Amino acid sequence: MAGFLLRRLVNYAVLVVLAASLSYLLAASALKPRANLEDRNPRPPAAVVDAELDRLNLNDRTPLAERYRVWAAGVLRGDFGRTLQGEPVNDELWRRLWVSVRLLTVGTVLGCVLGVLLGAYAAVRRDRPSDRIITAGSYLLLSTPIFVLAVLLQIGAQKVNDTTGLQVFEWVGETAPGSSEGTFGPLGGLSDRLRHLLLPTAAVALAQLALYCRYQRGMMLDVLNADFVRTARAKGLRHRDALLRHGLRTALIPMTTYFAYTFGLLLLGGMFLEEIFGWHGMGEWLVESIIRGDVNAVAAVNCCAAAAVLLAGLVSDVLYGVLDPRVRTSGTTWTARRGRS
Repeated sequence: MAGFLLRRLVNYAVLVVLAASLSYLLAASALKPRANLEDRNPRPPAAVVDAELDRLNLNDRTPLAERYRVWAAGVLRGDFGRTLQGEPVNDELWRRLWVSVRLLTVGTVLGCVLGVLLGAYAAVRRDRPSDRIITAGSYLLLSTPIFVLAVLLQIGAQKVNDTTGLQVFEWVGETAPGSSEGTFGPLGGLSDRLRHLLLPTAAVALAQLALYCRYQRGMMLDVLNADFVRTARAKGLRHRDALLRHGLRTALIPMTTYFAYTFGLLLLGGMFLEEIFGWHGMGEWLVESIIRGDVNAVAAVNCCAAAAVLLAGLVSDVLYGVLDPRVRTSGTTWTARRGRS
């Protein structure tokens, strides 16, 4: 298994390099940072604009191959260059990245866990009222775009606040304006952050829950009457224990691959949520950078997103190995099976 994971890691590293290179080349070809500088008032002289673009490695009059060489050499040193404002991209990238991580992590974990549990429960209760309710609810959530879901949550939260007369929910930014630990104390500051995190977390969790619930239900139905489940019951294992130890574990194996596929959708949904809830994360920065024509910032965000998606793929491979004992004994067999899938 270790050899297989090492080969997968090398493959992912190559894919990250290709994705980062393509994102830079596309951004450098399509975006026009020169227009951003020339539109300033008062308009700077052409020589000043060229000098500034040369300093930032953004001059469209320099061959694209040369600009890419300079950019790639900087990335190999861990330097993504500078923004159009002349500030280091790295500093802003890391700050925005942790904002996005705080926004998405809790909701993603809750959505995955609850979706798997509800999907398995719905499969076991197939065609019963509980299954029909879960199915209808998941289809309703699937048909609702995440930005619409976020707005509906805001409307509902506003009604709760108006009804109770209390500011139970907050949904603009990470904290209240002017708040700090010195103002509210450690517990007060934590409470304020949690209230601001509640609605974005609910939006992410509900969207993820619907996806995983439908997929897990289908996977669970495939194993309910499988031979190994019937054999386990014939040996005296209770129905519930047979489903949990054998059925659910087997049904979870395809979910590990599905996790990697849905991670890109999660990042896209996070971009909408940052705009709606006023979180200043990578999604908001990406939109602003595209509008400004900030090539280095756009390339850095895309590179980070590609690395995150491929890291999710590596985590998926590890979970696959944990759930399937055959992987730990025969990496070759696993490689062949994963290749066919």
